[in-house]
Amino acid sequence: MTDTAAFPLGVTLPGDDFSQCGTGECRVTLLPTLYRLNESISTATDLAGPLGLVLEVMQRDLKMDRGTVTLLDRRTGRISIHDSFGLTEEEENRGIYSLGEGITGKVVESGTPIIVPRLHEDPDFLDRTGAHSGERGQKTAYLCVPIRLGGRVLGTIGGERRYLSRRLLKQDAEFLAAIALMIAPAVELHLIASVERLALEQENRALKHALKEKFHPQSIIGNSKAMMADVYELIEKVAKTRVTVLILGESGVGKELVASAIHYGSDRAEKPFIKFNCAAIPENLAESQLFGHEKGAFTGAMAQHKGHFEQAHGGTIFLDEVGELSSTVQAKLLRVLQDRSIERIGGRGPIRIDVRIIAATNRDLAQMVAEGTFREDLFYRLNVLPMTVPPLRQRGSDVILLADHFVASKSRAYGKDVKRISTPALNMLMSYHWPGNVRELENVIERAVILSDDDVIHAWNLPPSLQAPTADSAGRSVGLDEKLGSIEFELIVDALKASNGNVAAAAEALGLTRRVLGIRLQRHGIDFHDFRTARRHPEASAG
Repeated sequence: MTDTAAFPLGVTLPGDDFSQCGTGECRVTLLPTLYRLNESISTATDLAGPLGLVLEVMQRDLKMDRGTVTLLDRRTGRISIHDSFGLTEEEENRGIYSLGEGITGKVVESGTPIIVPRLHEDPDFLDRTGAHSGERGQKTAYLCVPIRLGGRVLGTIGGERRYLSRRLLKQDAEFLAAIALMIAPAVELHLIASVERLALEQENRALKHALKEKFHPQSIIGNSKAMMADVYELIEKVAKTRVTVLILGESGVGKELVASAIHYGSDRAEKPFIKFNCAAIPENLAESQLFGHEKGAFTGAMAQHKGHFEQAHGGTIFLDEVGELSSTVQAKLLRVLQDRSIERIGGRGPIRIDVRIIAATNRDLAQMVAEGTFREDLFYRLNVLPMTVPPLRQRGSDVILLADHFVASKSRAYGKDVKRISTPALNMLMSYHWPGNVRELENVIERAVILSDDDVIHAWNLPPSLQAPTADSAGRSVGLDEKLGSIEFELIVDALKASNGNVAAAAEALGLTRRVLGIRLQRHGIDFHDFRTARRHPEASAG
C-alpha cells in the first residue's frame, strides 16, 4: 500500500513500531479523557457539550491542526459540517458533500474508516472548504471515521495533522473510532429531534397558511349587501390596525369567523390566535385561565401557569361572550386594556404584554351598563370599533350560497353524492326565519344530507320546523293542472340550475327543443339569466 492510498483500521503497516510511541505522544494517557467524555455524554441535554469536548481533545491532546464533525441529513442525502475547529465560519459553511463524494462522502456511504497518509496527494481529496488553498506539497495526513449506530451511518469525525509515526497515525484513528462509537447515541437523538422539529415547523407554517386562506374575508360566504357593506369592508380596514374590536350579533351568526378573518388578515397572522369563551368557564376558574397563576397561589396550583393573555403575546386574543364575565374579571380586563399588562394570581408584579383584543357578545352591553351588570368604563374601552354581523334572515340569497356550501362539505364528510337542493326545499329554506342563524342552517343541511336517498335534498328531508303550512294546504284544494304546472316549474328550474342558466343544455336535459322550452319559460315567468353563476366559494368558510 502506497503512502497516498487510504487504508483500513486493524492493518499492520510496514515500518510500524509497536514497542513505543515514536513521537512521545503515548495514547495511554487518554484513558481518563474517555471516561470524562462518557460522563459528558451521559449528562448532556444536547449535542453541543459532547462535541465540544471531542473537538477539544482532538485539538489539545491529539495535536490536530483541523477537526470536523459532519452529520448526514437522510431526507436530502446531504452531509454537512456540524462543528469544527481550525476552519473559519465561511469555510465550515462550504463543507457540504453528497454520498460517495470525496473522502467524507465515501466514509458515510461505506460505513468504514479511511486513513489518508498524504492528504494533498489523494485523488478523493476535494478541499471543498477551501481551507487548504496554497498548502499543496505538505505531508498532512487525514483521518475520517464514521459515526455509526445499529448499522446506520449518522455522520463522521475527521481530523488532520502531520505524523512522523505511522503507528501513532493508526492509534489516533482507532481513538477517533472509539469516540465516534461513544457519541453515536447522542448524535442519533440530536438528528431525530432536529428532523422532528423541522417537520413540526414546516407543518406549523403550512397550517398557518391554510388558516390564513380559510379565514380570509373573501372566503367567508355571502354576497348580500348586509355582508358586503357591514362586514367585509370593515374587516379589510380593521385588520390593518391594532384597534380593539367589539363584534356584535346574535348567537350563531359567525362572530368567531369574523374575529379569525381580522387576525389572519393582520400583521399578527403568524403569531398566536387564542380563543376564550367567557361563558364556558366557571367564574372561579376564569381569572386563572385568562391571567395565569403562580405555584402555590391557591389549593391545587401545583405549578406556574401562563394564562391566555400571556400565551397570546404578540398575537390576538378573542374573548367570546364577553358579557358573561364576572365583575372581578371585568376589573382585571379593564387594567389590561389600560396598561397593557397582566398580573398572575399570586404574582409579585405586572407582566407587560403585546396583545390585540377582539371581543364578541350577543347581549346588549349598553343595556347591561344601564342595569349595572357591566362596567361602563370597560364597555367604552371595548367599544372602540363595534362591528355588527347581520342575522341570517337579513342576508337574503346568502341562505342559498351557504346551503350549497354545507351540502358539498357534509356530502364529503358522510361519503354521499348529494349534488343539489330541490326547488321546494330551497323555497322552504328561503322562507324560514332562522332564529339559530348559520349554525342552525348547517345543522339542518347536515340532517338533510344524512336522510337523503338520492343526489337531491327534497323538502321532506328538512325538519318539521321548516314544514310551515302553505296557503294551498290551509285554504283551498289544488286542481290537477295547477299541480302539473307546479311540477313542470320545478323541473325547469332544476334543469336551469344544473346547466348554469344554459337554455340549450336545459332543453336537452328535459327532452325538449330550445323553442318549446323558451315558450314554457315565458309561461312560468322564468328568466334564465337568474341561474347564471353567482359568487360561490365551494371550499369557503361559513359566516
